[in-house]
Amino acid sequence: MAAPTALIFLTLLGVSSSGSTDCSYQSLLHHLNLTGSSNVQSIMRPVKNWTTSTLVQLDILLFGILDVCNGGIMEPGISNSGKINPKDEKSQTVTNHLWVSMYWTNELLTWNASDFCGINLLTIPRSMLWIPDIIIQEDASDSGSVIKGPHLTLNSSGWVFSKAQQRLTYTCQLNLVKFPFDTQSCNITFTSMSSDVHTMKLGTLTNDTALTALSELIMITKGEWSLRSMEVVRDRTTNGTKSYLIYMITLERKPMLYVVNFIIPLSYLLVLDLASFFISQSSGEKLSFKVTILLSISVLLLILQDMLPSTEDSLPWIATYCVAIFALVGISVLEAMLVSFLTELGHQCGKKAKGSENAREDIQLEEDFHKEPSGDEERGQVTPEKTYMPLDWPVAHDLLKRILDEVKAARLQAGSKDKDKNERGCCKSLALTVDYVFFFLYLITVVLFLMIVYVSWIKTGF
Repeated sequence: MAAPTALIFLTLLGVSSSGSTDCSYQSLLHHLNLTGSSNVQSIMRPVKNWTTSTLVQLDILLFGILDVCNGGIMEPGISNSGKINPKDEKSQTVTNHLWVSMYWTNELLTWNASDFCGINLLTIPRSMLWIPDIIIQEDASDSGSVIKGPHLTLNSSGWVFSKAQQRLTYTCQLNLVKFPFDTQSCNITFTSMSSDVHTMKLGTLTNDTALTALSELIMITKGEWSLRSMEVVRDRTTNGTKSYLIYMITLERKPMLYVVNFIIPLSYLLVLDLASFFISQSSGEKLSFKVTILLSISVLLLILQDMLPSTEDSLPWIATYCVAIFALVGISVLEAMLVSFLTELGHQCGKKAKGSENAREDIQLEEDFHKEPSGDEERGQVTPEKTYMPLDWPVAHDLLKRILDEVKAARLQAGSKDKDKNERGCCKSLALTVDYVFFFLYLITVVLFLMIVYVSWIKTGF
């Protein structure tokens, strides 16, 4: 008799228990008082004691590096291929694709999941709940670039989760001294617009090492940059008024494109200028070749003007590199002009010396020809050696003229071996000395300059 009674009692107890359990979301919303028209939950900070501060945790993931406005050579506009508008680079901004996750606790919305058939998560429209007024101080993007989810996720312990995608353009002071071997560190600062540090505190749910690794794993586009690290400065306050959460994002540039298109051509032009010293001065091509090299460097300087912003305080190493090579080649052109002038002056001196020597020979021969007869000739005592064979004076005169021309030709032929010495003249040796001394000094200067550039710029940039 007792056994059937106990069985009936347990059956009735199970029926009554199952009848009190509600498995609908609507009943859960009624339980949380979210079905009415009251908007108290959306305007009041969800704490039971107003002295309790709300901890808001912010995690960001970097999906893509779209633009860093400090490079770009080709065409205006922004694209994922890394082509940057040169006019925008003076704004000193960075554009990233971010995924921002925000977490906080709503102490007024909690329930026991077992009372509602294990419902542990609930999605609620954003307009129904209080949301922290978090802003980014460096934000320079428009409102259309932010895509927020239409709902918030709420769990049974009152933990609220919000997610948003954003094409964030933010200001960053770029340091281009070591361009293109530079790394840029930019801050993304989160803070509350109206709440002080006693009301709201900011932090992160995930550590920065995990965020960096996950960002590198899911990143789609990088352009000419790579993510080096994401460092988090937790709960930093200024004068005790507001709480700040700072993400320091460090980006490293991929310099290969600039090395191939700019640095190597400049070095090649400098080597060509060194090699031009082996061009013969007499060919007349040495000076024109050096001027062509100088014009080529001028074209690269124009490209450099579009690569670097005018807002840079200190002169970048790449500008120093280009200007120094331009100055070296310019000095080399001036030296070639000086040597050419001295060589031409030597030719003129040689021509004048040869002309004066020929004139002296002509005068000497004429004097010998028109020399007056000696005393023996006047007395009629003529020796056989001095007796003129031709009896006709005009014929003898022509014969002596031909003999004079043959003597001149013989003397010129005999002096053909010394032709180079005559051409050098008085300034040829000075021109060669200047050219040799300048070449060795120029070579030593170029080697020292390239070593300094490598140590101070390229080696420290990696």
